[in-house]
Amino acid sequence: MALIVQKYGGTSVADAERIRAVAERVVATAREGNQVAVVVSAMGGETDRLVDLAHELGGDEPDPREYDALLSTGEQKTTALLAMAIRRLGATARSFNGAQMGMRTDAAHTRARIESLDAGRIRAALDQGHIAVLAGFQGTDEDGNITTLGRGGSDTSAVAAAAALEADVCEIYTDVDGVFTTDPNVSSRARKLERVAYDEMLELASLGARVLQTRSVKFAKRYGVRLHVRSSFHGGEGTWVVPEEEVMERLVVSGVTYNTNEAKIRVRGVKDQPGVAAALFTPLSASAIVVDMIIQNVGQDGSTDLTFTVPRDDYARALGLAQDAASVIGAQAVEGDEAIAKVSIVGLGMKDHAGVATRMFQVLAEEGINIQLISTSEIKVSVVIEEKYTELAVRALHAAFVEAGATAPVEES
Repeated sequence: MALIVQKYGGTSVADAERIRAVAERVVATAREGNQVAVVVSAMGGETDRLVDLAHELGGDEPDPREYDALLSTGEQKTTALLAMAIRRLGATARSFNGAQMGMRTDAAHTRARIESLDAGRIRAALDQGHIAVLAGFQGTDEDGNITTLGRGGSDTSAVAAAAALEADVCEIYTDVDGVFTTDPNVSSRARKLERVAYDEMLELASLGARVLQTRSVKFAKRYGVRLHVRSSFHGGEGTWVVPEEEVMERLVVSGVTYNTNEAKIRVRGVKDQPGVAAALFTPLSASAIVVDMIIQNVGQDGSTDLTFTVPRDDYARALGLAQDAASVIGAQAVEGDEAIAKVSIVGLGMKDHAGVATRMFQVLAEEGINIQLISTSEIKVSVVIEEKYTELAVRALHAAFVEAGATAPVEES
């Protein structure tokens, strides 16, 4: 008998018909002799509806505590409905909200971090033969206040539950068949990966792949939770996210990703001296604006230029803060550009292959695409380009690396 944690996103439980379909799949899994815990998101569109209500009645910045209390009701609604649907099929189920499932977080409303999960009540329900239906995306802080985990938080809830329960697998059901080498909507030649390593998935998720939330992959790697990304609409194998040693086919490039939610800010004529960068980036950090790529030009005549990227949603705030900081540090000017995109290639095989970045730059040059910024790690190369060239760049890089089928040797232990 296996212990399986399944997670279903908003599109999978968007209406009564889809909730019934999820109930049928869950019950079928249980009747195969497995213990099953199910983590669900709010029904598709429900969170957006609640957000709109919060801003309509609470203004541009609703009270964070009440905002979390409101948003958490979306998942609680789904858990109750799914438990009812499971019971109607002749199985027994028990629903749990964040507090009932023992999910303890810090007190950072709307972006809380999981601190612990006391799975005793869930374990007891499973041992009594119930299917446990768990509310994703939420928990409580040490004072009992309801908190939410931020965008994609149900993925993280599911992996945390799988880790606490020592589950055999955590199945992430979504509206795609698995993890693809690139966005199938951009390249018809995208193919599904059978297996991908935790580190590769971390890079893919952080660089634009929308299949898994980054924090959930970090949790899975830390606690050794095997992930299986599958379609909620039909059967068949999806993509397994596993330790690196279990990836038999080590592609030089496993995936090509893109992110158009990017903006670039350039601070010109910055004094080339200690403390200037800290003075520029401290206000951004204090405002919870995540800075991604940072490039500093070689200093000339005692000054330099600093260029960095931020999420496009934060561009206006970041530009204002940079302008304020520039006046303090004596910079010459601040420039911004929202019409950019980040395109990346990711693959374990980069560790064993020289010249991957060079080939990437050649491919983009052949397409007449200028590179504005470059960032690298051991298994990825990212570039910032003009947004209008995003799809062209993705297709060209996918053809050059993935469709070419280059693989790297796997070292035997």
